[in-house]
Amino acid sequence: MSPAVNAVLIQVLQGQPVRSFTPDRGKEFANHAAVTEALDGVPFYFPPPHQPWQRSNNENTNGLLQEYFPKGTDITLVSETYV
Repeated sequence: MSPAVNAVLIQVLQGQPVRSFTPDRGKEFANHAAVTEALDGVPFYFPPPHQPWQRSNNENTNGLLQEYFPKGTDITLVSETYV
């Protein structure tokens, strides 16, 4: 899964004013060095485990997703307009 995640990150972030990237600790970010290289040195910051306050924007977004899309919802079937 890592190559697919890397490709999307590069496509979405290239040319944007990104100073750093703080993902969760999922294995899909194992090859983060390739993204850093493609984005001209944008560093990845992986906070220590069990410290979600260091990723507050991510945690807030996850909460909103869980509120509007219950567990098991196939997000590919939801219209872009609804999202």
